[in-house]
Amino acid sequence: MKPILTAAASGTNQPKSVPGGQISDRATLAAIAHQAMLERGLEPDFPVAAQKELAAIHGPARAPDSLRDLRQRLWASIDNDDSLDLDQLTVAEALAGGQVRILVAVADVDALVQKGTALDGHAARNTTSVYTPAAIFPMLPAALSTNLTSLNEAQDRLAIVADMVFKADGSLVSSELYRAQVRNRAKLAYNSVAAWLSGTGPAPRRIAEVPGLDENLRLQDRVAQGLTGLRHHHGALSLESRESQAVFAGDALATLELDQTNRATQLIEEFMVAANAVTARYLATKNFPSLRRVLRDPVRWARIVELAAQLQEPLPATPDAVALEGFLTRRRAAAPEKFADLSLSVIKLIGRGEYALDLPGGEAPGHCALAVKDYTHSTAPNRRFPDVIT
Repeated sequence: MKPILTAAASGTNQPKSVPGGQISDRATLAAIAHQAMLERGLEPDFPVAAQKELAAIHGPARAPDSLRDLRQRLWASIDNDDSLDLDQLTVAEALAGGQVRILVAVADVDALVQKGTALDGHAARNTTSVYTPAAIFPMLPAALSTNLTSLNEAQDRLAIVADMVFKADGSLVSSELYRAQVRNRAKLAYNSVAAWLSGTGPAPRRIAEVPGLDENLRLQDRVAQGLTGLRHHHGALSLESRESQAVFAGDALATLELDQTNRATQLIEEFMVAANAVTARYLATKNFPSLRRVLRDPVRWARIVELAAQLQEPLPATPDAVALEGFLTRRRAAAPEKFADLSLSVIKLIGRGEYALDLPGGEAPGHCALAVKDYTHSTAPNRRFPDVIT
């Protein structure tokens, strides 16, 4: 962040030089990103009023005496290797009859960033943290999003808990939402957890060090696999998008690495989808308006039908998520090396997701790619403003 802030303070967007007089790749890319945000009406730097509010915050939000204390559970976070803004923790509990209780704890950011403040206003303007190859422009100051409101390891934090019970087949039995105090027992990363779950790598150090965490994560994995199967049975789409991440050697751009879906990312995705769905339904039962994350039935369905026909795959004339998922599954098996390109074509034809206001008694369109009708965004409040609102 320093090259960005220096450029802004000096009134120029020229990147700074590194020792030896050469301009580093990181500084160049950071300056470009800073300027691009300004041109799009975003605030890459925190306003003075927000900085003053931050200076008055001296610690994490305190738990009232009446708050549920769940700090003894085997909570763990799984995120990217370099993630510092930890939004959620998960834990499982085996119940009678093959049922499993899954708890998702979401950082209670609103406990420190209150509505109407300058910090809230900056977050509302940018709406999200902006991640660029050379720099992150956080929606909330790093002192909050990576510390005081982040669910960091070995720290007591306030959270909103989505408490869900699932049958062995992945169907939801019951759910409730409440505030609680939690404590992250292990900060874990996707790639190492996925390798361990699939048997291609050793247990990450923290899994080996925390008694009982290995069994708990394997139970979470089994539930997540069941949820995946059930959603795809109902038409959730098996799309594969390839995104690359810049890798730096010091301040020089060294290479690009592909981010790939794995068992651990799938585990977290399934629990976040489930938590966001029960949150949307919770707000509906309270007759409260909510922001829904929706992806409507594709208006260019005829183009998708044409694309499938070129591969000798018939699809119905009207949008049918189950039929589309069957087509995608067969193509992945028949030509895995071409599936990413096919996925990209289908993604473009489906269109973009959007936020829609759902009023009491309304009928939100749902999310066709996830096969979820009631769906909001609530599980990443350190980096997405709709989640703070929810």
